Amino acid sequence: MSAGVTLVDAITVLVAEKRAVGYKYDAEARVLARFEEFNRREFPGLDTLTEASVHAWIAAARGRGVKPATLAGLVAPVRELARWLGRRGAPASYLLPRAALPRPIRYVPHIYTDAELAALFAQTDRCHYCAEVPARHLVMPVLFRTIYGCGLRASEARLLRVADVDLDTGVLQIRDAKGGKDRQVPVCDALRVRLAGYHAQVTGRADREWFFPGSRPGQPLTLGNVYHNFRRFLWQAHISHGGPGHGPRVHDLRHTMAVNNLRSWFAAGRDVGALLPVLQTYLGHSSIADTGYYLHLTAESYPDITARVQQVIGDVVPPVTAGPSDGH
Repeated sequence: MSAGVTLVDAITVLVAEKRAVGYKYDAEARVLARFEEFNRREFPGLDTLTEASVHAWIAAARGRGVKPATLAGLVAPVRELARWLGRRGAPASYLLPRAALPRPIRYVPHIYTDAELAALFAQTDRCHYCAEVPARHLVMPVLFRTIYGCGLRASEARLLRVADVDLDTGVLQIRDAKGGKDRQVPVCDALRVRLAGYHAQVTGRADREWFFPGSRPGQPLTLGNVYHNFRRFLWQAHISHGGPGHGPRVHDLRHTMAVNNLRSWFAAGRDVGALLPVLQTYLGHSSIADTGYYLHLTAESYPDITARVQQVIGDVVPPVTAGPSDGH
């Protein structure tokens, strides 16, 4: 690297550049900070990347028995740092070939049946009062209906602020979502009424910031809280779960909402090709291909309309195994 530019300096500038163009880059920044600490500890006096240091980083991760997907997440930011250094003429930067890493098995979303959705929501309605989390029995039925009904990512729902929920117009303001984008999401009238009732019981009674408050005062629900309650509801609804990485997942409610919208449009004889950009905007996708991916999921889940799906999209959209860049 240039004289006087440390690895910490390089990481700081790279993270700042990524965030300046709209990426959150939080998880990646944490990985790079860990790599810098590892590099400093294992290779004293070496303040850049080398083939040896990158391989040692990968070997250490494999020694902990991490899964391929986790390993890819530990290596991708380091590869990006190597590219960044290389563009600035750093001779010691090292770019690990993608072929050297195992490819994680891509998860194929679980599309909930109508019966599964009914059973899952019935269990959220049976959530009982808990002294440690006094509002849990009120939060959970509304939280999971909002995730499904609006096709939200779990973090988009749990980080809703009271000011982001317009109960008069029935519009949610989603702030700083994936890619640093904001969007507005209209809700159906039935959900708007439920949100209003919930607000009167929970968030309207005190000066609260978060629409779905967590167990700690002044904090939103954690992802862990959402996940643990979700697993309990799945078990109570007799919906089989394959364990971590196998699903069903909370995020699959978002996938199911998209598929069910497409299914209803096909049933109503709507021009699905013309409506696809509407769904794209609603879900906050950056690419129409990400939204078009749900056409394949629709055909997989409802084979009776496969031919009609192909008439709409042909072979333009990637196959179901490719998955959207929407992630998890």
